[in-house]
Amino acid sequence: MRTATTVEVSGDWHAQAGFVVEAEKLGLDVCFVAEAWGSDAPSVLGYLAARTERLLLGSGIIQLGTRSPVAVAQTAITLSNLSGGRFLLGLGASGPQVVEGLHGVPFAKPLTRMRETVEIVRQVFDGGKIAYSGEAFRIPLPGGGAKPMRLSTRPAHDIPIYLATLSPAMLRLTGRVADGWLGTSFVPEGAAEAYFKHIDDGIADSGRVRADVDICQGAEVAFAPDEDALRVMVAGRKKELAFSLGGMGSSSANFYNQAYSRQGWADVAAEVKQRWQAGDRDGAAGLVTDEMVLGTTLIGTEQMVRDRLRVWRAAGVDTVRLYPAGQTPGERLGTLAKAIEMVKETP
Repeated sequence: MRTATTVEVSGDWHAQAGFVVEAEKLGLDVCFVAEAWGSDAPSVLGYLAARTERLLLGSGIIQLGTRSPVAVAQTAITLSNLSGGRFLLGLGASGPQVVEGLHGVPFAKPLTRMRETVEIVRQVFDGGKIAYSGEAFRIPLPGGGAKPMRLSTRPAHDIPIYLATLSPAMLRLTGRVADGWLGTSFVPEGAAEAYFKHIDDGIADSGRVRADVDICQGAEVAFAPDEDALRVMVAGRKKELAFSLGGMGSSSANFYNQAYSRQGWADVAAEVKQRWQAGDRDGAAGLVTDEMVLGTTLIGTEQMVRDRLRVWRAAGVDTVRLYPAGQTPGERLGTLAKAIEMVKETP
C-alpha cells in the first residue's frame, strides 16, 4: 500500500507546511489538501509544490459548484505543470449545506454535475476547442456570439482524476470514469457490499479492471500504550463520529449517515442523527459504540493497528490515507512515522 495524508491549512500556516515537508522526508507518498469551509486548496497546493520535491500532491477535494469545469481544469493544469507532474485532481460533490449555504449554488443533480464536470475537464486536458452540451453545462453558452475556444496552455503530464464519492450511483460513476476513489466512512468488513460492488459495476462498464482504479481510503491513526488508554481514546472519538452521522450535510441528505447505514448500523445511525439534530449532542455521542469507532479507524495498540492494516489491504485498499493523532506537529509526525513504517511492513 502507498501512504497518504490530508491537511487543511489553518492557524499556523508555517507549522503545517513544515509538517508536510517533514512528512515527505519520512517517506509519505501523497499529501491531499482539503477544501471545506476554510482555506482554498489550490493556493496551498502551489505553495507545497514549491516546498517539496518528490511528494504527490492532490486536491482533497475541489468542490463541484465552486468553480466552473473549465476553471477546475485550468487549476489542475497549472498545478500539474508547476509541480512537474506531481498533481492529482480530487473532485467531490460536497453537500447542500456547504454548496448552497456557503456558496449560494444549487445542490441540484450532483451525479449529473460530477459526470459532466469530468467529461469537460478531460476535454480541456486533450487540448482541443471546448464544446459541450449537457444538462448542467453548455459551453459555449448558447444564444450569444461566442464560439468554442481552447486554452493557451496544455498539461505536460498525465493528471489522474480522483472522485470522493459515497452513494451507490456516485460509486458506479467512480468506477466508470475515475483514476482513483477517495473514500471515507470505510469499514473493511462491510466494504464489498457497501462500496466495491458498485465501483466494480462501473469498472466493468468501462472495460477496465480494479487495478486501474486507485482505492484510496482514509482513517485516523493513533497508538494506545495499553487497553485503559485505548478506552479513553475511543470515548474521545465518539462525538466526532456523532457529528458525521448527525451534523454533516442537511436534514435530508447526509451521505456519511447513509454509508454507515449500509454497513450494518442503520438503526444506530438513524437515532444518532435524530438526537443530534434535536440538539442532544451528548446523547447522540452516547449511542456511538466502541465497535463503530474501531471499525472505521486505525486506533489501537501497535499490534491492533498492524492487524487492521492487513485487513485493509486484504479488503482492496491501495493507498491508505492516514490522519495522525497528536497535540503538536511533532507528536503527529511521530505517529505518522510509526504508521508509515507499519504500512511498509504489512505483507
